[in-house]
Amino acid sequence: MERFKTEVIAKSTVNHARVTKVTTAHGSFETPAFMPVATRAFVNHMTPRDLIETGSQIILGGNTYHMLVNPGMDIIYAAGGMHKFMNWQGPMLTDSGGFQVFSLSQNKKICTIDENGAHFKHPINGKIIHLTPQTSIEAQKIIGADIIMAFDECTPEAGGIDAAIKAMDRTHRWLLESKAVHDTSPHSAYDYPQALFGIIQGGSFRDLREKSAEFVVNANTDGIAIGGEIIGFDRQKTAEIIEWIRPILPEHKTRYTMGVGLGPQDLIDVVANGIDIFDCVAPTRNARHGALYAGKFIQENGWLKFDGQNNSDRLLIKKSMYAKDETPIMEDCSCRTCQQFTKAYLHFLFKQQGALYYQLACIHNVHVMQQACALMRMIIMPNE
Repeated sequence: MERFKTEVIAKSTVNHARVTKVTTAHGSFETPAFMPVATRAFVNHMTPRDLIETGSQIILGGNTYHMLVNPGMDIIYAAGGMHKFMNWQGPMLTDSGGFQVFSLSQNKKICTIDENGAHFKHPINGKIIHLTPQTSIEAQKIIGADIIMAFDECTPEAGGIDAAIKAMDRTHRWLLESKAVHDTSPHSAYDYPQALFGIIQGGSFRDLREKSAEFVVNANTDGIAIGGEIIGFDRQKTAEIIEWIRPILPEHKTRYTMGVGLGPQDLIDVVANGIDIFDCVAPTRNARHGALYAGKFIQENGWLKFDGQNNSDRLLIKKSMYAKDETPIMEDCSCRTCQQFTKAYLHFLFKQQGALYYQLACIHNVHVMQQACALMRMIIMPNE
């Protein structure tokens, strides 16, 4: 059974992009790699076969908070873990529930945070659930993902430097507690080796980000994630934060920006800055709401860019201009949707709220994100 490791295969000659091979107990994958998000144990409107056909190598499978709420750890354990429960055979990452705690804690009646962790009401039966570094790691071992995350507090932007310091200090303490639990048994409940990633916080403050990066690096986790509300939400600030901390990050560990992937260019930008993996709900969420990625990938000055139409990287399929458009969403897209269906048909399905629309739309948007990753790998490794 393979243990987790990251090998740098190639580096770009024009920026900080790189290709790595990441080995896990459920197979290996090459980065850059986008992870479709299965927050509630499924990627919206996509089967595992759909995911494989889009080029997905690894997924974010099941969020710890949501899995504790429904279906519950007993159901997942009875199934033999999330891989078997979802019928996804490849590599999987899960998250600690930290971001959900951050969002839920805006309502103190639902969730409160203290120095030990988060305490929230089960939305169905009203029971109090305690999510701490220990219970988060224990739950992630039952989920059984190949990559698990240290419990953290997502840094809010609205609170300024005081909130950023508070979240960072808790995150650092919880990282050590998470690692202590993990190190006692670095395997899942099903005896598969698991990798633990620490999460860098610090908000939009350079000194805090650098301090947090040094702390996480010194904790010697298997990989390093960059978190906080600003990451992925603000493209320019995300790039700036990566620039600040990249010199601190070790070469031989996987780098993960959490929540990055509003569109193809977001992936291209963070990879140019040295990031390996990323996840975002935006591709399937955009698809469901009728926003389909549309444009062309262009190689320019040794790198890649996504050239959208009319200053946008997506089209709105609900517009009447597509009612008689017999062309695919993207002319050079090899996804099943573009190969077999037209904008006119997708427009019709969307207007009818046909279930088939959601599957076809999600397939296309996820495929475009994976196409961006495949093209970047090709550019970085031109002789492969």
